[in-house]
Amino acid sequence: MIKAAFYSRNGHYIGFSVSGHAGFDEEGKDIICAAVSALTINAVNSLEKLTNDTILTEECDDGKVNCKVMGHLSPESELIIKSLRLGLCDIYKTQDNDDDFIRVYFREVN
Repeated sequence: MIKAAFYSRNGHYIGFSVSGHAGFDEEGKDIICAAVSALTINAVNSLEKLTNDTILTEECDDGKVNCKVMGHLSPESELIIKSLRLGLCDIYKTQDNDDDFIRVYFREVN
């Protein structure tokens, strides 16, 4: 299962973590993994290329991605994170009730 966690501070999204595998189909044919990967990579690239914020990104060998805005949070960065959340939540909503391919979590942090 893919686990996507979104982190907020004082009601503003400041980062996210995406890990796991959907298990929808075999490797190379898993359209849920492909969609989540495309959205996640695009969000990281957009944060790094389209904002002036300081972004801390960690990509692990197991496919886990952690991304956090350090210091000042611009409206552009928050919009990009909200866009990722929208895309991943829409993938979650299209699952059948018995499917367990992706879960989306929200956490308030200090």
